Amino acid sequence: MPLCCAVVFAGRAMAAAAAPAAAPGLTPEQRDFMTWRFGMFLHFNLGTVADIDWAGGYEDPLLFHPDKLDCGQWADEAKAAGMTYLVLTVKHTEGMALYDSAVTTHDITMCKNFRGGHGDIVREFVDACRSRGLKVGLYYCFPGDFSDAAHHNAPPPGQPNLHGLPPEAIGDYVGFIKKQLAEMLTRYGPIDLLWIDQYENKYTDPHWPEIMAYIRSLQPQCIILGNNAHNLQDSDVLGFEYSWLQKLPAEGNRLPAEVCDPIQTGARWFWRKVEKPSDLQSAVEIVARLRLCLSRNANYLLDVPPDPEGLISGPQLQRLREVGVLIRATGGLTPPKD
Repeated sequence: MPLCCAVVFAGRAMAAAAAPAAAPGLTPEQRDFMTWRFGMFLHFNLGTVADIDWAGGYEDPLLFHPDKLDCGQWADEAKAAGMTYLVLTVKHTEGMALYDSAVTTHDITMCKNFRGGHGDIVREFVDACRSRGLKVGLYYCFPGDFSDAAHHNAPPPGQPNLHGLPPEAIGDYVGFIKKQLAEMLTRYGPIDLLWIDQYENKYTDPHWPEIMAYIRSLQPQCIILGNNAHNLQDSDVLGFEYSWLQKLPAEGNRLPAEVCDPIQTGARWFWRKVEKPSDLQSAVEIVARLRLCLSRNANYLLDVPPDPEGLISGPQLQRLREVGVLIRATGGLTPPKD
C-alpha cells in the first residue's frame, strides 16, 4: 500500500468521539478558546543557533541572523495544516526578547548581524498572523534554575547565573517581568493568548496572582495560560506539556485545556537537524493525538520550530504538510457543540 494511502487509512480508523459540552460558568474568552482546536508553537530564539533547548543567556547573539526570516511563511503553512493560532517564544530561558525592550539591552538589539540590530520579530509575527486571520499567542518564560552543567549551559567563570532573565532583572524579578509584559501587551495590539512557562517557579510563585491581575488590567480579554496548570485559578486554561508529563485531560473533560507537543522526538523543542526518521513523530501519531485531545475538549499546540535561517523547512515542513493532508483526508477538524 502506498504511504499516502496508508496514512489516510490509519487516519480514518481513529476514534473521533465528539467532545463533551463545555462546563457552565466559563468566560466568553474561555469558550472561544475551546473552538481554536489546533495551533502551532514556534520555538525560535538563541536556542535555535546554539543547538540547545535550555539556552543560558551567554550564547553568542551574533550567531543569530535568520536572513530568510518569513513569519508569513510560518502563518501560511500553519493555516494550510488547519491551524487557527500561533504561539511565538518571545523570551525563552536565554532571557533575550525578540524585540527592542526599553528595560534591558539583552534583547534583539544584541543581534547585530540581523537587520543591523534593529529587528522586531514580534511585530513581524503578529502582523503575519493577523493578516491571515490567525489568533496571536506570545510566550514568556519566568525565572528558574536553567543554567548549569546538567543543562549544558553553565555561566562562564565569574559570571552570574541569570536564571532565565536579563541582568537588569537581578534583585527585582517581579518588577522586571511586569515591565516586559507591559511592553508585549501595549505595543502590539490585542493579544489573544499569553503563554507563561514556569509560572510556579520558586522565585516568583507567590506573586503569580498579582501578575495575573496586572496582565488582566492591560488586556482583560487575553487568555492567560500557565504551563502545566491543573486548575482554573492559576490559569484560564488547563495545561499539559505532553512530552514531559505524558498526560492528557481526562476523558469527559469539560474545561478549556491545551496539550503542547513537539513535532520532533526526544522532547526537543528548538530546531535540530533531522538525521533519521525517528527524529520526528509520524503524521499518523500526531493526528491521532490531535483527535484524542479534541475529543477531550483540549486544543493541540504542535511545536514546529523554524530553522536558523528563519523558515520552517526540510523534514519538519514535510511532516507538517503530511499532517495537513491526513487531517483533510479524515474529515477535517469539527468544532465542539456547546
